[in-house]
Amino acid sequence: MKKIFVFILAMIATTTYAQGLKTLTLEDLNFGGSNYHNMVPKHRYTTWWGNELIRTDVEDCYIVDKNTGIETELFSLESINKWSGMNLHHLYDITFPEAGKTQVLLNDGKKQMLFDWKAKTEIWHTDNNFNGSTQASNFNYTSRATAYVKDCQLHIVNAKGKDKQLTTDGSRNIVYGQSVHRDEFGINGGLYWSNDGKKLAFYRMDQSMVTDFPLVNIPELDWKPAEGESRIATPAPEKYPMAGEKSHKVTVGVYDMNTGNVIYLDAGDPTDRYFTNIAWSPDNKTIYMFELNRDQNDCRLVSYNAENGKKIAELYRETDNKYVEPLHPITFLPWDSSKFIMWSQKDGYTHLYLFNNKGKQLKQITKGKWVVLNFLGFDQKHKSITIESNELSPIQKNIFIVSLETGKRALMDDNGIGWHTGSVSPDGQYIVDSYQTPTIPNNIAIVNTANGKRTSYYKAEDPWKGYTVPTYECGTIKAADGVTDLYYRMVKPLNFDPNKKYPTIVYVYGGPHAHNIDARWHYCSRGWETYMAEKGYLLFILDNRGSENRGKDFEQVTFRHLGEEEMKDQMKGVDFLKSLPYVDAERMGIHGWSFGGFMTTNLMTTYPDVFKVGVAGGPVIDWRWYEVMYGERYMDTPQTNPEGYANCSLLPKAKNLKGKLQIIIGLNDPVVVPQHAFSFLKACIAAGTQPDFFVYPGEPHNMRGHQSTHLHERISQYFFDYLK
Repeated sequence: MKKIFVFILAMIATTTYAQGLKTLTLEDLNFGGSNYHNMVPKHRYTTWWGNELIRTDVEDCYIVDKNTGIETELFSLESINKWSGMNLHHLYDITFPEAGKTQVLLNDGKKQMLFDWKAKTEIWHTDNNFNGSTQASNFNYTSRATAYVKDCQLHIVNAKGKDKQLTTDGSRNIVYGQSVHRDEFGINGGLYWSNDGKKLAFYRMDQSMVTDFPLVNIPELDWKPAEGESRIATPAPEKYPMAGEKSHKVTVGVYDMNTGNVIYLDAGDPTDRYFTNIAWSPDNKTIYMFELNRDQNDCRLVSYNAENGKKIAELYRETDNKYVEPLHPITFLPWDSSKFIMWSQKDGYTHLYLFNNKGKQLKQITKGKWVVLNFLGFDQKHKSITIESNELSPIQKNIFIVSLETGKRALMDDNGIGWHTGSVSPDGQYIVDSYQTPTIPNNIAIVNTANGKRTSYYKAEDPWKGYTVPTYECGTIKAADGVTDLYYRMVKPLNFDPNKKYPTIVYVYGGPHAHNIDARWHYCSRGWETYMAEKGYLLFILDNRGSENRGKDFEQVTFRHLGEEEMKDQMKGVDFLKSLPYVDAERMGIHGWSFGGFMTTNLMTTYPDVFKVGVAGGPVIDWRWYEVMYGERYMDTPQTNPEGYANCSLLPKAKNLKGKLQIIIGLNDPVVVPQHAFSFLKACIAAGTQPDFFVYPGEPHNMRGHQSTHLHERISQYFFDYLK
C-alpha cells in the first residue's frame, strides 16, 4: 500500500479538547436538513457582461475590478424591481446579453424582460408563463423567440409574443422537444436553437412501442377526493425499455421561423439507433450530430442540410470492440468556421482533437495518460483554449490554457492543487477560479491569463468552526490486478485512539460516470460519513476500477460482467482495512445507493461472512431489468450475453444472506424500478433468508427535501442497532 498523503483537519485527541464544541447533526449535514444551508461553504456567484466581471447576489449586483477584486454596485434588487415592475426574489439568474450596453435580461417566472438599468427603461418583454406550466422551454436572445412544450405539443413564441403550435400528435407516446434516450450520451434537453435564433432543431421520440412499467401514485395524506372521485391510488406508468427489449425511435426535426416550415433530418430508419450531441454550424446552414448503433460500438459524426434535411456527409467514424460513448457536441473555432474541436477517448483517454469541416483530423490537441474534464472557452487573440483536466493527479481538477498551434499547456489556476472550477471571459484574458482543497472550504481568485497574475477575490470561512470534526485521510492501495492504484478516503472517529478497535462501514458506489474521492474539502466526504464518524464509526470509501476519469481501460474492465471486478477491488480495500489494528473486522458494515445498492447487496451475499450489516438503497438486482441505453452499453443484451447477465444477477445469491440487510427504495422510482427490490425479496422468501425493507411512497430514485434527512436517520439507526 502506497500512502500518498495524510492530513488531519482537526486534532481531537482528547475529550478535553472537544469541550465547548458543538456536535454536528443530520440537520446540519444532510442537504434536506433544516440547518444545512448554514453549514456549507459560502460562495460568490459571478457572470460575464462582455469581458466585464459581474457578481450577482440576492439583494445586489456588482461590477468587479478584475485586477483588484474591488466591487462597485450596479443596482439592487429593490431598485430593479421598482424600475422594471418585475417581481424578482433574487439576482442570481440575471444575465447581461450584450457587451457595452447597460442592459440586463430579467425573468420572474411570469415575464421575461430586457431592461436598461441606466436609463431605467424597458426595451422589450414577453409573457413566458404560456398559460401554465411547461414540460420544456428554451429562449434564444438573438431572435428573442421561445420554444416550449406544453400538454405534449411543441410551440414557438416569437419576439412579438405570437404563439404558434407546431405539433398536434404529441402525447406520452409521441414526445417532442424533451430529453431522449433516457438522458444518456450527454443529453439533457431536446430543443436546440441555431446561432441566429431563426431555426430550431428538436427531438421527436416515438415510444409507443416501449413497454409501460406500472408505477402507482398514492394519494397525499391531506388529499380529499371530489364528489364521485375515487380514493383509490392511480396508475402512473413509466415508458421503460428494458435491456434486450424494444426501444423508442427518435428523429430530429427543424423548424424555420422565416418559412414556418418543419422538416426532418433524413437520417434513415431510427430503429435501434441513437442520435445525440446536436450542433449547428456557425452559418446556421448545417446540423451535425453523432449517430450510434444499438450495440454502441459504432459511432459516426454526420452533417445534414438544415434547409431540406438531406444528409451531406459522414465526417468521422469511431468503433470499439466494447463501446463508444459520445458525450459532447463539436465546437467550432470562433476565428475559423472551417475547423472544429471534437472529444474522443480513442487513444485510451478523453482528449480533444482538431478537425476541418470535411472530416479530416488536423491534430490531436491534448494527449497523455489523463483526461480532459471540461472545455471552458477560447482566447481568439492567442489562438488557445482553456480546459479543466486531471493531468496533475487523478483526484484533482486543474485549469490549463492550451495552444492550438503548439499543443503546449500552461497551468493557470491559483495553486495547482485541489479541485478548480473555472469561468473564462469571452476574450479568454481572465479566468474566475473557484476552488477547494482538502483543507480549504472555498476560495475564489481572478487570474490574468496574459501575465499569470492572481488576484484573491474571496475566501470562505470554515462553516464547521466551533463544531467537533473527525479526521479525514486519503491514500492509495493496489487494485485486484496488482498494478493499478486505487484512491480511498477514510474518516476516523472523534477522539480517535489507534489502540482501540472501531466498527467500520464501507460506503460504496463503484459504477460508471461517478467517483467518490477527489481533492475537494474533506476529500469530498459526504455529510453522512461525518455524522457516523462522530458516533464512533470508521468510514472507508474506495473508487474501484469501472469508475470515471481514469481512462478507457480502467473504465471498461467491467464490460459484460458488471460487479465482478468491482467487488474484487472492494475486497482489496477490505484486506487493507483488516491490516489496520484499529479496524474491528468482526464489526464491518456496508452501504450504497443505486449502483452502490447493487454493490452492497452483491458484497453482502457474495462475502456473507465479511459484512455483518448492510443498507442497500435503490439497488439494481438483475441487469435484465435495467434500461436499454445504460444496461446494454456495459452488458450487451441478455440475448447476446446470457452468461454475463446470469453471473451478475443477485437473485441466486439471496440464499447466501447471513447478516442484517435493509433494502430501501422510492415507490415511484423510474430509474431502478421497484421490480428489482421486490424480486429480491421474493427470492429471499423462497430461500428462507430475512432482509429488512423500507419504502418511501411517492418518491423517485432519490429522496427529496427533508425526507432525505429521514432516510439518513433510518440508515444510521440500522447501523446503531446492529453494528454496535
